[in-house]
Amino acid sequence: MTDPLAGRRVLITGGTGSFGQTMTRRLLDRDVAEVRVLSRDEAKQDDMRRRLGDDRVRYHVGDVRDVDTALRATRGIDHVFHAAALKQVPSCEFFPLEAVRTNVLGSANVVEAAARSEVRSVVVLSTDKAVYPVNAMGISKALMEKVIQAHARNNPGSRTTVCCVRYGNVMYSRGSVIPLFVEQIRGGRALTVTDPHMTRFLMSLADSVDLVEHAFTHARPGDVFIRKAPACTVRNLAEAVCQLFDVPAKIDVIGIRHGEKRDETLASREELAQADDFGDFFRVPVDARDLNYALYVSEGETEVVAATDFTSANARRLAVPEIIELLRGLPELRAELARWGSVPA
Repeated sequence: MTDPLAGRRVLITGGTGSFGQTMTRRLLDRDVAEVRVLSRDEAKQDDMRRRLGDDRVRYHVGDVRDVDTALRATRGIDHVFHAAALKQVPSCEFFPLEAVRTNVLGSANVVEAAARSEVRSVVVLSTDKAVYPVNAMGISKALMEKVIQAHARNNPGSRTTVCCVRYGNVMYSRGSVIPLFVEQIRGGRALTVTDPHMTRFLMSLADSVDLVEHAFTHARPGDVFIRKAPACTVRNLAEAVCQLFDVPAKIDVIGIRHGEKRDETLASREELAQADDFGDFFRVPVDARDLNYALYVSEGETEVVAATDFTSANARRLAVPEIIELLRGLPELRAELARWGSVPA
């Protein structure tokens, strides 16, 4: 089977982040012509350049908030993976306009630039916090999804296929709780937990890349792809990390932070009523109706399929031994355990 990325030029926005670096390595294992990394962090770009040592990777310093930067970055590009975002819930609560500028307007810039450059496809990364959002980060990501869907709805003849992927917490990604737990264990401190009964989806970086590749291969304009994921309580996650490092489970409950939800939702009941089920994935198609609602009131679908939200409270719940098994598969955690002396290097 011919590799659709063979000989292609790929842009990754936010390319020095956890997803971007994983995606870059995955692409370099294929016969791509170029991986263009766009980010604001020149230090991380320099580290990445030295670590990878591959002249197919080209580094662009810039911000997606600037449409000219987005236009320059997309020139000559075949495919875009858009990962640049503000992701921290508390910081977005204090600076919501910054979340709007990056997550909404910056994403709109990338989509507009890609369309003007006649890029073949754009896959945009979203989050479970975009469903029934209660915090600024989730609201900005929900609006980002609407920007993508509106582009598909309003530009049916576009040469650029734009779609979204949505997933929950990526284990050991930048800003996630597991590296914090590891740091606290190494410092001999108690693990800080906001609410022990809080539930979260668990997914590896490799799984997130798999979802993006699935969307890249199967997307129609405006689709939202959602990877089904198991979940666990934060208490069980903390206990699993402690057991891995063979230390007593000392937990300090500090209370829910600004904008946090007790449970997360990956797909709403309204989305699931029209979603296609691909086993490991859901595909939610864009609602392509226009503003002439009367036509659909008289001739539209009269039966609504009953469904329930897909949440971290009703997803498959992992027990501590299952979480430990999942954590053992993370290269970053294995490296930490090797330094700790729990497993061979």
